[in-house]
Amino acid sequence: MRLGKLNAKEKENALNEVRILASIEHPNIIAYKEAFFEESSQTLCIVMEFADGGDLQSKINNLKKVGKYMKEEDVWNIFY
Repeated sequence: MRLGKLNAKEKENALNEVRILASIEHPNIIAYKEAFFEESSQTLCIVMEFADGGDLQSKINNLKKVGKYMKEEDVWNIFY
C-alpha cells in the first residue's frame, strides 16, 4: 500500500488494519506474518501466508464464466 498520497487519517487506518491482522488467528483466515515500511517507495508492505488454493472470489468467478455453480458440499467445507 503506497502511503505517500494518503492523508493522516488514512495512514492511521492502514496501521490499524495491520494491528487487526496481527491479532487474528484462525485456521480459515490467511495468517498475517509481518509488515514493514519501504522508505524509497513510501510503501507499507504486509506479508501474509501463501494461499496456494487461491481465493474464494476467484473460484466463484471462474465457475460463473463457464456457467457452473459450486457444489453444496464444497460450500459447506469452506464455511465450516
